[in-house]
Amino acid sequence: MIGTVFRSEDVPADDRFDHWREMVGRMRSPSDIISAHTADFWAEFRLMELGPVTVWPTSFLPTRYRRSQRMVRQSDPELYHLSLLLDGELTLDHAGRSGAFGAYDLHLADSSQPYDLRPADDLRPAPVRGVGVDFPKSLLPLPPHRVGELLGRGIPGREGVGALLTDFLVGLERQADTLGPADAPRLGTVVLDLVSVVLGQALDAEAALPPETRQEALARRITAFIRQNLHDPELTPPVIAAAHHISVSYLHRVFQQHTRGETVAAWIRARRLEGAHRDLADRSLRTTPVHVIAGRWGYPRASDFTRAFRTAYGVPPTEYRQEALADRA
Repeated sequence: MIGTVFRSEDVPADDRFDHWREMVGRMRSPSDIISAHTADFWAEFRLMELGPVTVWPTSFLPTRYRRSQRMVRQSDPELYHLSLLLDGELTLDHAGRSGAFGAYDLHLADSSQPYDLRPADDLRPAPVRGVGVDFPKSLLPLPPHRVGELLGRGIPGREGVGALLTDFLVGLERQADTLGPADAPRLGTVVLDLVSVVLGQALDAEAALPPETRQEALARRITAFIRQNLHDPELTPPVIAAAHHISVSYLHRVFQQHTRGETVAAWIRARRLEGAHRDLADRSLRTTPVHVIAGRWGYPRASDFTRAFRTAYGVPPTEYRQEALADRA
């Protein structure tokens, strides 16, 4: 398990909002924190320290966060704050801009400048849900004067690399209980790489990023594309390369560096068989014919599926399904 979990229910009701305000002040740049729901405040989050990068999925009743110029002068941790909004609506005044944000929008703030982040509706008792990412400004491989162009602006989190970053951050929370402290530094590197590419693309400055950062982000775009198209029997290296506007040889080189030597074809085959293996053991799919499940995972020929499944798991799919369903029953 990685991360520390906080739930307001674990704190006496009269102390919940003050406790929340104190904790957020320690995690992020000091700010005034105000809410119309102090009497019945509710919040929860998981604080994940991934090397120098901090990720904290959180939900809270509508709350306003204001950081003044005086607070900047008193204390500046020199951080960028990236926020992914999943539910709710927020407005941010920052760096001379004012923007409204909704679900799956990303926005960036700089601890060295004042900001005012507030809910669109202070009184509506519907939780705001999102993921915060904090990291030292010195680690972002983009010119600070260019990054300033993004402060207070909305960045899409539903498409392209923004969607990859969104999926990764949401997945971190889902898998946090299965991850260990030894995973944290590497996960922090992945988060920073994805953030760098998202911001670089928003600035049309991706070429300024280090080659390894661009390559890591490309590899993640490729694996996401493959997962979305595992059902297609025509999913081949040339098709994948063409979809990403790269050569087949470059695809193989990038992919094998990302997967520590596993080929594209082997990775596709393994993911398809894992999916079919899982579906065959699913009681809710017990009436679905084996050949239909095989087709869903990119095997239009039942004989090809049976041969591949037996090679991978030592038994034919029909026999495995009978044993798995009997065990679960």
